This record gives sequence, C-alpha cells and structure tokens, in this order.
Amino acid sequence: MRVLTILARFGTATYPGAEEQINEIFRRQMPAIERSVVVVDNALPREFSEPGQRRVVIGGDNTSREFSAFDRALEYVGAKISQYDLVHFATSAFNQLYTDYLARFDTALLSAIATRPACVGHIDCYNEPVEILGFQSQHWIRTCFFFLPPTEVRLLGTLTTVRKPEVFFSATPGAPFRPDAPLSEKYREYITSWLSGRDIGQGVAWHSSFALSEETRLSFEGKAVAIMNEQLLGVRLRAMGCQLIDVTWLSTMLGRGPGSSLQWRTAWQEQLANRDRDALKMTAAAVVD
Repeated sequence: MRVLTILARFGTATYPGAEEQINEIFRRQMPAIERSVVVVDNALPREFSEPGQRRVVIGGDNTSREFSAFDRALEYVGAKISQYDLVHFATSAFNQLYTDYLARFDTALLSAIATRPACVGHIDCYNEPVEILGFQSQHWIRTCFFFLPPTEVRLLGTLTTVRKPEVFFSATPGAPFRPDAPLSEKYREYITSWLSGRDIGQGVAWHSSFALSEETRLSFEGKAVAIMNEQLLGVRLRAMGCQLIDVTWLSTMLGRGPGSSLQWRTAWQEQLANRDRDALKMTAAAVVD
C-alpha cells in the first residue's frame, strides 16, 4: 500500500519534532506502508522547493493556513496523486490536546478504507448544532491528522471553502463577527469562547488561546476561518457521499470481525457512542447529521 503524507507547517520553531513524530507513528504502527512525504511550509515563499528521497519541502500558501497549504501540496503533486492508495493530511500541531486516537491507525485499518468513499480520523462534535452558510452541522473530522482516498481528494478539488473572510468579520475586537455574517449565534459563541481559552462545555480548553484585542484580531480571524473550513470540509464530504469515520470506532469494529460485514454508513453519534474507549453519548434532542 502506498500513502502520500502532506504535512502543513509554519516554520519549525513551533512543534519542531512534528515530522519525526509522524514518521515514528508509521514505523511503529504501519511498518509495511510505502510512503512519500510533501512538507508544505507556509513560512517559505511559494517557489521554494527542496527535494529529497521520497520527501520534498515546498513553499506554501498561508492565506487559509493549513487548508491553503494542503491545496498547495495537491497542486504540486498533480495527477501523480493517483499513484497512491490513500492521502494522509497532517499539521505540525497534530500531537496536541486529545491524542489517544492516533494509536488506532494501523495497516489493517488503512487497507479497510483504501477503496471506500470514507474520510477517517478523529470525529469531534459540539454539544449543540451550529449553522454556517445555510448548512447545519454538529460534527467534523479533526483535520490535523486524517486520511482520504485519492478519488475523494480529486472530487473535492480544494480543501479550502471560505475564501472571502470579510463576509464574516466586523474588524471590531469587541464584536468580531458582522451582524449579517452567515453563521449562527451559537457558532459565534463557540468560536469566540474556544479561541479565548474558555470551556465550551466539554471540559477542555484550546492549547494556544489568546485574549481578543486589536493586536490579536487578525490571528483571531485567521484561526476562526480555519475552524469554519474544518467544519465545512465535513459538510462537503458528506454532501458528495463520503462518510466521516471515527478511527477509534472503526478500530473497535474491525477488532470484532472482518471489514466486509462492517456497517460503513453508521451515523456519527452511534460511532462515538460505540467506541471501546472514550465513548460519548449525545442527547438525542441536540443531534443533527
């Protein structure tokens, strides 16, 4: 099996060991995988290229952080993406917050998803649904470490959805979103609370929080756009028939029997409720697809 890893980073001062940590996960858990790596560095100019053996570092595009970096790598790889069985997307911050799910990736699991319309990673969710651009959603794949077959990558075309951030933001730190921004009040509340380090009702806080001020306004807007792109990526994948699969649930199910008998269309809330560890049961009244 051949896997293409795309690693998005912004320099190496922050999370300096990220690439080697990813390499170690593959060596330890997926030693039979044949792998190539494209490192996209958004701190380097777009024309930068430093090729090596099955690895290249290229200059990135930081307009939409990791999402534009992923798109930059896909542009670089081009039609050669069809040579791979899976595309692995990761960011240098992949090893932050909850990370137990990383241990569930192995060769058998990747083999089970390689020919299926499925995006596999860790499913996160809000306690209540949110709305953006007219779409209602509650769950998403954590985009710091996930896998997609090349067919689904080509169908997506781009991983970046929000290209006009000015539609969302007011340029006023005290009220960062425009009154007519196409996102619900609950989503505004979640984003603002999360980025400022407050608990959004799940007993965890973001590792890189900051107070919202004129000095941090652009950082807030950039990270808020990344959060929205993450949510919308899941919406777009589901719309084209690609199932979001929680890796802990999938590992649990594969441990009980062959993948051919697995219910691949299991709803996300059932996946989370039936993980063999860190199970999460959602209140039915609050759940949306």
